[in-house]
Amino acid sequence: MMHVDWKHVAVTLAILPFAVVFAAWIGFFNVGASSGHWKITDWFLHFAMQSAIRTYALAVDVPRELPHHAVQTAAGHFARGCAICHGAPGEPRSPAVLRMLPQPPDLAERVSGWSDAELFRIVKHGVRFTGMPAWPSQKRDDEVWAMVAFLRRLPALGPEAYRDLAYGPAGSLVDRPATFQQALAECTRCHGVDGRGRSTATPVIAGQRESYLLQSFAAYAEDRRPGGVMGVVAKAIDRRHWRDLAAHFASLPASRGRAGAATALLEPGKKLATEGDASRRIPACLVCHASRDRNPAFPSLAGQPAPYIEQQLRLFRDGQRGDSGYGHVMREVARPLSDNDIAALATYFATAESRPAHPMASARD
Repeated sequence: MMHVDWKHVAVTLAILPFAVVFAAWIGFFNVGASSGHWKITDWFLHFAMQSAIRTYALAVDVPRELPHHAVQTAAGHFARGCAICHGAPGEPRSPAVLRMLPQPPDLAERVSGWSDAELFRIVKHGVRFTGMPAWPSQKRDDEVWAMVAFLRRLPALGPEAYRDLAYGPAGSLVDRPATFQQALAECTRCHGVDGRGRSTATPVIAGQRESYLLQSFAAYAEDRRPGGVMGVVAKAIDRRHWRDLAAHFASLPASRGRAGAATALLEPGKKLATEGDASRRIPACLVCHASRDRNPAFPSLAGQPAPYIEQQLRLFRDGQRGDSGYGHVMREVARPLSDNDIAALATYFATAESRPAHPMASARD
């Protein structure tokens, strides 16, 4: 029977950390990227990564359905922030990226190996020691889930379908938009040439006040309004183009409202928007968001997509929505709203006409 000398084991364990530090100090470990890890090291690192992701994904609350309505917005972000390393349909990874260690995978080939919860964990928090960054805003889980929905669709996308989703009429993007036309193309990729959005996850910016659009740009660029998608875009566009972009979209025809509202939600939403609910200290939305002489920092909500309105109200209610100066007001307003209130308001505003002449005008329609 083998005898274990615990004294020797203890001494070895005590010396081991110093030996490792000494090996690092003399430069024993080769950190060059011209060759890969030992096979055992490579296996262990991947094993540790997969195990950690699997374990931490257990705490992820997966929605009943992925937000497929937001796939276009996620595709636009993928084109700017992800495709450079992972490639995209019709856009192979560059030779430089293929020399990275570890090499970023072709996601179209790999996403099927991860669950929705695991993909969420990877996208939101990134992976250390790989160059995979965390999502730009840790307060926007809705954007992360949109990216998961896009990744689920990615394997089936051909080059043409991907280009339409990611670029729209712009056709491509540049790393740092230098001219006004390049900056405008950066916006129209998601907001469309008419400013009315290419998906129901994207707000209508056509006809909004120029000052509101400028304040929004600044809030995103300065991280006062969390947004993984818009934060990246606002930082990429040179500030000297902001005013011209705001003026351009402010000059476009405003939305005229959308058809197809659920009748059961429309009337409660209209009542809450026009009258509020004094018993719950909820003011009428139209007092601030519909008058022609309203504060320039308050946007028009009429004609906005219902999914977008719902998400913004949830963010306000949960204290996750940043602002350009008046967010604290909306956080207080949204706090008592129920899920049904939010759905009703979103339904009403999606069908409302833009900019009535008086704050209570819609109440008389």
